[in-house]
Parts: sequence; C-alpha cells; structure tokens
Amino acid sequence: MAKDKIAYVCSNCGQESAKWIGKCPSCGQWNTFKEIRIAGDTGTQAARNAGMTMRHGGAATMFGGVRASDGAAQPMKLRDISAHDEPRIDMHDEELNRVLGGGMVQGSITLLGGEPGIGKSTLTLQTILNIPEKKVLYVSGEESAHQIKLRADRLASSITTVGTDVNLDHISILCETSLEKIFSHIQQVAPEIVVIDSIQTIATEDVDSSPGSVSQVRECAAALLRFAKTSGIPVILIGHINKEGTLAGPKILEHIVDTVIQFEGDQHYMYRILRSIKNRFGSTSELGIYEMQQGGLRQVSNPSELLLTEDHDGLSGVAISSAIGGAIAATYGASFLCYVTPAEHLRLPTVDDVKEGIIASKIAAHAADVAKGLPGAKDWDYEMSEARRNLDWEKQFDLAIDPEKARRYRAESKPEKEDTCTMCGKMCAVRNINKILRGEDVDIMD
Repeated sequence: MAKDKIAYVCSNCGQESAKWIGKCPSCGQWNTFKEIRIAGDTGTQAARNAGMTMRHGGAATMFGGVRASDGAAQPMKLRDISAHDEPRIDMHDEELNRVLGGGMVQGSITLLGGEPGIGKSTLTLQTILNIPEKKVLYVSGEESAHQIKLRADRLASSITTVGTDVNLDHISILCETSLEKIFSHIQQVAPEIVVIDSIQTIATEDVDSSPGSVSQVRECAAALLRFAKTSGIPVILIGHINKEGTLAGPKILEHIVDTVIQFEGDQHYMYRILRSIKNRFGSTSELGIYEMQQGGLRQVSNPSELLLTEDHDGLSGVAISSAIGGAIAATYGASFLCYVTPAEHLRLPTVDDVKEGIIASKIAAHAADVAKGLPGAKDWDYEMSEARRNLDWEKQFDLAIDPEKARRYRAESKPEKEDTCTMCGKMCAVRNINKILRGEDVDIMD
C-alpha cells in the first residue's frame, strides 16, 4: 500500500503546494493554505467496487467508452466515438431541467449549494418525489430519518392535492456519514440516483481529519466522482456556502463536479432563484424561479408575475426596460457610452444640458478605466490628490472635469482663509495635518 503524503492546498482556489506558503501564487490570498494528508488509495477502492458492481448489474456507464474485461478503460479513435447527445433523466421540474440543460445526464455529478435554510434539501426531496420511475438513495449526514419523513409527507400531501398520487416506495433513506459504508449500501440498494446531503458531513476512514475539512471534502468528492463515472449513476451533492457567499470547502470541489448550481434568495421573502455557475452539459445563462409555500416549492413559469405589478389601474400601458450604470457597462466591455441630458424627454436640451450629460458620461468612463486597470488611468486622480494635499486650488481647478463650475462655486462662497475649504473652514483636516507635519500649532478657535 502506498504511503500517505502531505500536501498543502489553498482553500480559496485549490492551488497545491509541496510546502506551506503564506500568499497563494494563484489567487493572491493570504493564509489560505491548509495541510492535507493524501492516502495512497483513499476511498477509491470502495468507489471502484461499488461502481463496477452497479455497472455489471445493469446500469450502463456513459463515460467509460470501450473497457477491457478487468474494467479498465481502453483508448478509442476520435472518429469511432458517437456524437449523439448524452441521455438525460427528466426531473419532472421544468425550472430544474432548464437550468441543468435539459435534464440530468447519466453518470454526472451535480453540486447544489445555498445558504442554510434556503431550501436545498426541500428542492432535492421534492424533485425525487416527482420521479417515481427512478430508484433513489437519499443519504443524509445532517438530519434523522424521522425529520426527512416528516418533510416528505408534507411535500407529498401538497403534490397529492393537485391530483397526483405520490408513491414513496422508490426512495430509500440512509443516515450515514462513513463513505465506505455508503458505498456498501449503494451495492445493496442498487439505486438509479444517489443524493448526498451534505458533502461536508461525509468522511472516509483513510483520511485522518474531521468531516468538512479540506482533505475530507476533496477525497470524498473524488471517490464519488469515480463511482458516478464508473457506474453511470448520477450523484447529487448538497453543499454549504461560507460567509463570503461561495461554496464551502476547497475550490477543487467545484472543479471535480460536472455541474454547480446555486439556490439563492432572501429567507424573509418567498421567492427563490436557481442558477447554474458551471455546467459541462449545458448553458450557464439559464435561471429557475420558485416560490416557497407551506407545501413546498412552486415553479414560477411566468416570471412576469414576480417582476411586474398586476395593478394597472389608471395606467395607459406598461413598458419594460433594462438599465445599467455607465461605469459598470464600460467596465465589462462597452466600447462607448451614450450621454443623457437632464432635459431628456422633457424639452429640447440646451447647451448647458448637453454639457451636463457629457460630464456625467466622462465621470463614468474614467471610473471604468480605473476599474479595468488601464495604464495611466489613475494619473489624473494622483495629480488631483497631490493638489488637494497642497491646498493648491488653481491646480485643482485646472484638473477639474468642469473647471468653470469649480471656479464659480469657490468664488460664490469664498472662505475666510485661503488655506481652507468653504465647507470645513478652520476644521479642515488637510490644513491641520499639514500644520502638524510642519511643527506648527493647531488652534481651531483662532
């Protein structure tokens, strides 16, 4: 058996290093490298055994290609590989199917993330309740079987009220956190879909660390990936997110899985949004919208009922438009900006109106140049800051986007002393700091 080895992995981006370093060379974050112990055959044998058992038991893998008698993959010529679409499993949920790219691909591994209490487990359980034709193993490392049963009954009763009899015989519940025991039960149950709730609670015996650690999440996810690709059985992983709003655990977790979808929304409001962050089998530009109700999640097939008011009394019509700030648009690649005058749609603009519109666009364009890090973009700001530090008003007027207006405002409210601004007077922080640096006394009462 191969010896264990020690490695260091950045918890932010997944960068590996043979030794601990303070700053990650990939993402630039400090103190993010965590020590992990990599076993020579961590969880892979159990995953391989379970995958081979399920494959020989009738579950066809869509990723193995040609295999030898021992199960090892064999190379294929590119021209001999079929270009047909991967067969997908209909989840009987139009919103989820659209976000996944048309359904769940066999042998894929999907990561569902979201804040605590947002409805990840509810969405997953409601979905598998709606696919009675598929045998499902639901593995829970957080809740008891009784808790899951209560939620399932509540969701099933809401489904039954719309005329659909819900059969719970196709779902098996397993409350377990040991990866090896999970694979053993998979061989016994022979499911067609596996749900892990959540990946941060699962641990393998071959890694000497607590569940949820970087090494445990990494190795358990890798073993589940091997199982999914070997057996052709899709795996759904439910994951936590951290305080920054990103998926908890090593960044490599997102690289391992095929699809990353995130369930978002405010817990104090009823609507939820499902969006795809990564999808190897479809687009990441699709959204799914749900409404959280007492009996579960309701699909919002017409987003207009969420985004638009139905109260049109007294209105001659309704128009829909999309607007974005010029600075944001330019930052993300807009080649030019159109200015808007204060008199827009009110009267014909005057010369002063046009001037105001151009100045606003120039400010947005300059902010975008700074945000994009264009060479020399900050030179103007540095010069203005230097002039401000020196209380050089003439220099500030010359650098102003509208020098004429700046001079007029200063003249209209002239301060008592030239080395202060009108607003602060003797309390001017720049003036007083300059005096302190010169060794002079500061008396704001004189």
